[in-house]
Amino acid sequence: MNTSTHPNLLSLSIGGMTCASCVTRVEKTLKKQPGVQAASVNLATERAELQLDAGTPVAPLLAAVEKAGYTAQVHEADVPDAPQAATHDGWKVAIGGLLCAPLVLPMLGDLAGQHWMLPALWQFVLAAPVQLGLGARFYRAGWAALRAGSGNMDLLVALGTSAAFGLSLWLWAKDPQGMPHLYFESAAVVITLVRLGKWLEARAKHSTLRAIEGLRALRPDTVRVRRDGSVSELPIAALRVGDELVVRPGERVPADGLIVEGRTQLDESLLTGESLPVAREPGQAVTGGALNGEGLIVVRTTAVGAETQLSRIVRLVETAQGQKAPIQLQVDHICAVFVPVVVAIALFTGLGWAWAGVGAEAAIVHAVSVLVIACPCALGLATPAALMVGTGLAAQRGVLVRDPQALDLLRHVQVIAFDKTGTLTEGRPQVVALQAIKGDETMLLADLAALQAGSEHPLAKAVTAAAQARGLAVPTASGVRAEAGRGLEGEVGGRRLRIASSRWAQELGLDSTAGEAWQAEGRSVSWLLQADGDSWQLRGGAAFGDEPKAGAAETIRALHAEGIRTVLLSGDNRGAAEAVGRRLGITEVRAEVLPGDKAAVIAALRTGLRDGASPGARVAMVGDGLNDAPALAAADVGLAITRTDGTGTDIAMQTAGLTLMRGDPALVLEALQLSRAITRKIHQNLFWAFAYNVVGIPLAAIGLLSPVVAGAAMALSSVSVLANALLLRRWRPH
Repeated sequence: MNTSTHPNLLSLSIGGMTCASCVTRVEKTLKKQPGVQAASVNLATERAELQLDAGTPVAPLLAAVEKAGYTAQVHEADVPDAPQAATHDGWKVAIGGLLCAPLVLPMLGDLAGQHWMLPALWQFVLAAPVQLGLGARFYRAGWAALRAGSGNMDLLVALGTSAAFGLSLWLWAKDPQGMPHLYFESAAVVITLVRLGKWLEARAKHSTLRAIEGLRALRPDTVRVRRDGSVSELPIAALRVGDELVVRPGERVPADGLIVEGRTQLDESLLTGESLPVAREPGQAVTGGALNGEGLIVVRTTAVGAETQLSRIVRLVETAQGQKAPIQLQVDHICAVFVPVVVAIALFTGLGWAWAGVGAEAAIVHAVSVLVIACPCALGLATPAALMVGTGLAAQRGVLVRDPQALDLLRHVQVIAFDKTGTLTEGRPQVVALQAIKGDETMLLADLAALQAGSEHPLAKAVTAAAQARGLAVPTASGVRAEAGRGLEGEVGGRRLRIASSRWAQELGLDSTAGEAWQAEGRSVSWLLQADGDSWQLRGGAAFGDEPKAGAAETIRALHAEGIRTVLLSGDNRGAAEAVGRRLGITEVRAEVLPGDKAAVIAALRTGLRDGASPGARVAMVGDGLNDAPALAAADVGLAITRTDGTGTDIAMQTAGLTLMRGDPALVLEALQLSRAITRKIHQNLFWAFAYNVVGIPLAAIGLLSPVVAGAAMALSSVSVLANALLLRRWRPH
């Protein structure tokens, strides 16, 4: 099964890539195939993400990659990545080290004035298995690169070590009875060091996948299912929607569902980053992967397998890790010409030293040093390694990254616009006052509840809860339809009724000034209207109170301290919106903004058309991912914050570049700081990756680096880049 839910997307696992040049070649190979619209290959994840025309066969794509010298297979969704083959190469590296030791010890003896040089035959016997055995992979991959008309790290290593090995054979043949200075140890040690570096690199890359492995581990292998009154233990693959699951204390919830029996506390920290357990009771939703607390519960499944929220999160993190940051595209262009340039530099280095009269032996050694130190492994790993660790860390802290470009843009954001209800406020308003203009309050509340019985809007839930608290018999409404940003219309008991915002009431020419006192107190107001022929009359109104979230004011103050300008967007009346803005410290408030108009406000903020903003300012939008979807899409960066009841997650993931998995505004500040940390780590990695080559190649060319030292430096460059990326796992918000 494809890892993507989109029919025209395909994910392939690619084996055999060793450097950024390999990435470029695989991408070019795939892009040339019929039906491939786009291809992106990631060295760190060893994954290719393809966009295909409908009906494009997969077999020719796999064959094309195989022909280019690599292995390929379809990546299966929710299947853990097998450890890379290089992680099992430790014993090979150890054997290479044992064979190299007798070759290196005489070099150390020379430094102490001792002459321990082995005879040429013994040097050959020790070096040949390393060159032809341990180094065979470099010949295979280098030959495949040559056949494809390109070069890679393997080709550079194969050329460099073969030159040193061949030079030694030539010198030995010239003086078989003497003790010429040979370079068998250089060829053998370089191969061993490179293989050691690749082994350490593979182990480090495997460590970067811990976040995904941790998420997959949240799903148990077996479940207890209650069917026809009996409970049986089944493999999780046998689970069906509608099954009733028995979840004991201390066990993880196997799938998404609704509690039908029992009450408990759930630990959702690995899904949302929220450290405190949350109470759950019958009728409430639970998410697969949550850890059950002290109560036994029975859960009726609503989603299983790849459709659960946990599986979608895993796919989202995998996709983000497989994508490229914008800066990586520039690196790819450099790597496309890197190997041919290095070969040319090595050739000119050898010719230059030969022309200087040092002899063919020294000239070849200097050229070999250039070839060895220039391998572009670190360049290919610098960006994806930091992204893998960073996006995994973000997921653990409750921030899901759908688009890596959003991380890069977020650190440049100057303006953050917040939705009000459910984002900065609790999103659980309550009816705090009723005023009947015609009839009594009981009938007013019953009619309001009738029209809103099927609505999931927070105000509708507040009305329903108020009617239930009073024990009212709520009549049935028919023909209910919504007017976006205005209200509802329907029939109750043969009467045409509307629930209208103050704005809609005013547009109908009705006097809603009676609610101004409520609005001055920061209350949201809804009006009940009844048709009288072709006109409408006010029946009464309801006032709602919604408290700001704990920590929202502190988050706004912290953003201001970071130099971020904040704006509050709300479809609510101006009084209610400004009251919330005052309590939170937000001075810029856009009230009575319809959902479709929020995108226009975001566009105005971006172009600097309002309030003297700088033209071209980066703007982020934070909303609940439902009615804020147009604004989330219009912003440079959309941050969808899931509601406290868990709803809105699907649309949030699809719309925004970043999804905040718990309804805590502090996650906005955390995402901002994390984006800066990740991009800072990417820039550090690229600096060191380029520095090794910028400094190393000239030093090798002028004869200051031996092939052995060059090989060690090349191996160290890859390991240091990965180690630096892994330091991100220590990051904490400040």
